[in-house]
Amino acid sequence: CGLCRRTDVDPDVVGQLCHQDGLCVHEHCLYHASGLIQTGADEEGIYGFLLPDIQRELKRVTKKRCCICRLPGASVTCQGRRCRRAFHFPCGIERGCLSQFFGEFKSFCWRHRPVQRVRGVQRGQSACLICLEAVVGRPSYDTLICPACTSAWFHRRCIQGQALSSALHHFHCPLCQDVETFQAEMFRLGIYIPDRDAAWELDGSFAELYERHSSCDTDQCLCPAGREQAEETGPWRLLLCSSCGSRGTHQRCSGVAEGAESWECGDCSDTGSGEGCSWGDR
Repeated sequence: CGLCRRTDVDPDVVGQLCHQDGLCVHEHCLYHASGLIQTGADEEGIYGFLLPDIQRELKRVTKKRCCICRLPGASVTCQGRRCRRAFHFPCGIERGCLSQFFGEFKSFCWRHRPVQRVRGVQRGQSACLICLEAVVGRPSYDTLICPACTSAWFHRRCIQGQALSSALHHFHCPLCQDVETFQAEMFRLGIYIPDRDAAWELDGSFAELYERHSSCDTDQCLCPAGREQAEETGPWRLLLCSSCGSRGTHQRCSGVAEGAESWECGDCSDTGSGEGCSWGDR
């Protein structure tokens, strides 16, 4: 990366490594470079940062040494009052600095970072709600608390992992399910919540859950066109179980009355055998 000059960092920490016209920069290094302003449209340059602007920022930080690793190229500056600390983005994360992913994308060193003032409810030994390993008994950089219920404790790395997976559309407190207060606090404390759908929605892991059942499951289907035949009206109208939705029958195959609007399979019916479809109108 041209800004942090490192290749040994986790993409979950620094974001994607972006390539354009021979220039390579990490996504989060780009957003948190103190002298860089997004002057282009989102589709221009790299995420709206134009290449001439990025080149000027690279030149600006050439002689700025990181207060953590002491190497040049420190592009992130603490926003604390009268603080002059500058650091590489990944160095800052390793040292306990905090960078926010909203508004002005402010960054803070370990002395001036935002802290939680929430007093959590502890019941015996506090444990991370996600990994179930122990956490320290008070809010800290590495231990965060849900501000809504004050009963959910997390390691920073664990809640960050959940944020990357759930993303903005599904990210909430795993305990109380609060969204608005929880997300606002996690944003303030430097948790990166990508603005997209959840990872499991993007990779299609649960796509089959959205598929509607589409076959007649009676022991002996009477339809000449086969079990997959589904008409809107008439004897070959396909009805799905009104309780589970995972079994179906043609109207005639189960002797369902012509005007019936619902039907239950044998597993869901109070009188069914559980071996297949219930016969008769319900």
